[in-house]
Amino acid sequence: MSISLKFPLARWLMALCALALLAGCATGPRITAEADPRADFSRYRTFAFYSPLAVKKEGYSSPASERMKAAVRTQMESRGYTFAADGKPDLWVNINAYMERRTDVTTTPWVDYGYYYSYRSRRYFAAPFWHDRVDVYRYTEGTVNVDLVDVARNALVWEGIAVGRVPNLKPADRDARIDSTMAEIFARYPYRAGSAQGVA
Repeated sequence: MSISLKFPLARWLMALCALALLAGCATGPRITAEADPRADFSRYRTFAFYSPLAVKKEGYSSPASERMKAAVRTQMESRGYTFAADGKPDLWVNINAYMERRTDVTTTPWVDYGYYYSYRSRRYFAAPFWHDRVDVYRYTEGTVNVDLVDVARNALVWEGIAVGRVPNLKPADRDARIDSTMAEIFARYPYRAGSAQGVA
């Protein structure tokens, strides 16, 4: 009787683990940010993009790099910064992005059951046995860096980084993912143009 109870319980526990793994894959990118404590953010009012932009490794624009620039410009302007068309900004903005193939190997304790027939009892019995199940996951991990550089000091004053798995997306979905990722990065940027106070 106790064996028959263990069987559905073990299956239920394994299903719960699988759901937890799926939920983990559905989460957004990991975001980190760091600011130079010596920087006076109240001095910054204008920005422009650094040239050559790090994301343009081949020396030319791509739809993704242009979308990144547009998303960053939206975030900066929403915080009161003005784009310096004359090329003389308070802040240079640099963007970098790269991808790397990764492999995750997980080992999970797993229970299976062997069945045997007892001629003495004239019935079948289930005997549990434990083993390790090894799962290999291959995926592409993407990293996006946004750097803000004090032009006068030629010094990095703020950096936001997003790291996450890169899915295969259609162009429209890719653009939406870029926009949301930039919004998440800049959610860690607490300043407004001409103010050292955080964003309300």
